[in-house]
Amino acid sequence: AETPLSWAFFTPDRAYKLLRPVEMPFLDHREAADRLRSVAREFELNRVICPDVYLGTADVIEDGEVADRMLVMRRLPAERRLSTLVDDPRFGYFLRAVARRVAALHASRQPVRDAPMARLPELAANWRENFDVIRPHVGRVIDAEEFDAVERRVTAYLDRRDDLLDARIDDGFVRDVHGDLTAEDIFCLDDGPRIVDCLAFNDRWRIIDVLNDIGFLVMDVHRLAGWQIAEQLMRWYQEFSNEHHPASLAHHYVTYRAHVRAKVACLRIGQGDAAQVDLARRYHSLARDHAERARIRLVLVGGGPGTGKTSLSAGIGAQLGCPVLSSDEVRKSVTGTPADTHRFAPPVEVIYDDSTGAAFYRELLREAEAVLRSGSGVVLDATWTRDVYRRAARAVAHRCGAELVELECRVAPEVARQRVARRRIDADGGSDATPEVVDHLAARREPWPEAHTLDTAAPADQTIATSVARIVELPLPGSEVTT
Repeated sequence: AETPLSWAFFTPDRAYKLLRPVEMPFLDHREAADRLRSVAREFELNRVICPDVYLGTADVIEDGEVADRMLVMRRLPAERRLSTLVDDPRFGYFLRAVARRVAALHASRQPVRDAPMARLPELAANWRENFDVIRPHVGRVIDAEEFDAVERRVTAYLDRRDDLLDARIDDGFVRDVHGDLTAEDIFCLDDGPRIVDCLAFNDRWRIIDVLNDIGFLVMDVHRLAGWQIAEQLMRWYQEFSNEHHPASLAHHYVTYRAHVRAKVACLRIGQGDAAQVDLARRYHSLARDHAERARIRLVLVGGGPGTGKTSLSAGIGAQLGCPVLSSDEVRKSVTGTPADTHRFAPPVEVIYDDSTGAAFYRELLREAEAVLRSGSGVVLDATWTRDVYRRAARAVAHRCGAELVELECRVAPEVARQRVARRRIDADGGSDATPEVVDHLAARREPWPEAHTLDTAAPADQTIATSVARIVELPLPGSEVTT
């Protein structure tokens, strides 16, 4: 068997790996001495991960001298590769065992503080190199619109992410890991998985965020078996590792891994391998999929009491996988009202006056900014009656490099009053509004021309679906596309 970097020779119970005398942008194996050092390093690293697979090395002798050196490995059954087991009814079982094994590997490694590949400057530089390699193939191999979409999404995501990436290092999530987790190199045996062929030729590329490491396998499983089981793999990994992260960062690393594979396929196309065209397109489509999922949004859901904004906010938060901050909960905190206590007040009382409103919106936006800086999107459920508060929210989105989505719920006044009256009788939810408050806030409501208006008289599921569709299709700041 032949790869760009090596040859493998097989006997019934052994595999012998010999490095090819090649030069690549990232390594130079033309001289035997360099190959000998690389073999020693590869054996050292992989022996720790799979001691019963990596058995030793064997010298290649020519004219009585050591001319080369091979890795000697236990031969593993090809039919037990994870990549060949996708249709096996036990695939989920195998994948869960792999998640446990990867989590154990990561847990066995110490945090690394000096890790250029995990910081924004080098990550951004790698992205630029990816785009530069793929760009000559745009229009012939990669769809131009798709390429531009990935570049815009990635550029927007990387904007102002220094704090997030630095925090990952500070929190100990950057370690010396496997670096090249693919389904092809994982063998699911009866006594557990064997993970082979770690990235040995460049230490900098292997010392990365653990999320970047598992993200490679998540990407590969998505390609082979679909997104649902790939997402389950990530959940299992989190369960076994107790690793916590914003979903946007996971999707960004999956995007990066897919884009690197698309780049490699384009390089091979440039070398005359036309069979890589379909693979390049598939990987690039995966990159676009996860670049869309990685978008960080500040979603304002506004409207008067009884317009359905709270139900809509909860639904959007669930669909996008991000938290919801509710005005009712924050207002109670600001006014010192217990969270489980209702205070049905007339409009003139303090909980609805301007000074309390200003304090409550300051706190709401302070909490939202903290969430955004952690790398997660957030939905803000509030009336957003006054434009000054909306402008403050836009400033937060700009500071945090988040996309802003503004949605205004509307319903007939009599329907809103009926909903509020029914909610008051049932003491349902955290709102303290009354029918009188509905009219009071409606009279004070300032125009909101920037918002997408939603008629929330329709069933909640239908409104949520419409809202999420609009959010996904909104253009990035600075884009010429309009919605």
